Amino acid sequence: MRARDQARESGYTAASPRSEPVVQPFELFIGLRYTRAKRRNHFISVIALISMLGIALGVMALIVVLSVMNGFQKELRTRILGVASHVQISGVGNRLAPWREVMAQALRHPDVVAAAPFVMAQSMLSFGSSVQGAVIRGIDPGAEAKVAEVGQHMRSGSLEALQAGEFGIVLGAELARALTVRVGETVVLIAPQGQVTPAGILPRLRQFRVVGVFEVGMYEYDYGLAYVHIEDAQRLYRLDDAVSGVRLRLNELMDAPRVARELARNVPGEVYVADWTRSHANFFRAVEIEKRVMFIILTLIVAVAAFNIVSALVMAVTDKQADIAILRTLGAAPGSVMKIFMVQGSLMGVIGTVAGVVAGVLLALNIDVVVPFIEQTFGIRFLAKDVYYIADLPSDLQWPDVTVIGLVSLVLTLAATLYPSWRAARVSPAEALRYE
Repeated sequence: MRARDQARESGYTAASPRSEPVVQPFELFIGLRYTRAKRRNHFISVIALISMLGIALGVMALIVVLSVMNGFQKELRTRILGVASHVQISGVGNRLAPWREVMAQALRHPDVVAAAPFVMAQSMLSFGSSVQGAVIRGIDPGAEAKVAEVGQHMRSGSLEALQAGEFGIVLGAELARALTVRVGETVVLIAPQGQVTPAGILPRLRQFRVVGVFEVGMYEYDYGLAYVHIEDAQRLYRLDDAVSGVRLRLNELMDAPRVARELARNVPGEVYVADWTRSHANFFRAVEIEKRVMFIILTLIVAVAAFNIVSALVMAVTDKQADIAILRTLGAAPGSVMKIFMVQGSLMGVIGTVAGVVAGVLLALNIDVVVPFIEQTFGIRFLAKDVYYIADLPSDLQWPDVTVIGLVSLVLTLAATLYPSWRAARVSPAEALRYE
């Protein structure tokens, strides 16, 4: 006894073998009990189960579809930037004489990691009876590898085979197929700038030997782009030491618009500065709009499933009118009755949302395994290699999207509980108990 009294006086008490029960609001207690209880009317339980499954399927579909669209957007952006640069500085009239000073100034920017000069011009390519127009890009193979990834998409040959004075050319796969030309054969390049002769102005012709073929998976580049050495391009288009511009690579490609604006203010001379978002603005804007539209459409599926909760709760209110009357008689306020059914409906929404998020995340992370399994099982092909450049279904799960989807689903389910709960709060105890 003395030791116990001393412990009590010093502020320390022994732990009681019987802990105090956790007190929770009776609205939460009754709402959870109604959700777990077996109902006399099993149809209400079936509707509640269907509502939860509908919410789960809607949330899962929304996560998977947005992840696939993010994957396509990322894949296409990667392929575009395999040829295009993050930022491009061009001279007026496609001619930039002080390109070394411009490149040096651009490299001083902390976000620029590499730079490469280029020459670009329109020309015609001829092989046998085939003639095709193409954009000729003169590059320094060593510097180009630092700002673009076209060297990683070579089907045959290599960019390093472009040597100054040897007049080699690297063609896109579709362009080579249209010309029916192979590596080692010679094509004729027809420059638009003609030369004056006693017989008049004649186009300038030059033979180039095909030293490589690339394929990045974008028809715009595979069909209409060809690479030559920058010195050969300067000589062909009579640029002397000038170039068309400078291409830049950044630490983070999403910073390209900001870096382009800063370079436009700091780079000397009259130049045009464009980033990859402006060069392909219509394409990426269309993808972004399509993603938003799909989000709205699939959210409507979640909304339909969420408002099935209204039916389940209305029937539950009708089934529990006697219980509501007894609670009101015992002193429960209308707001408390409303909270009981809001807890019941919200719990169905939470269960459906959590199940949908878990299933959607798992499917989005393993879509590269699930899709081939479905294709092999049913003998189908979602993206045929001979039709689509992207033959595999890509997926890029972004957690901000998952968070937004989960919150939207919870808000919709909470909104669906308001009317039935308000109706339960308006039940008159006398009317409810009259026929009991």
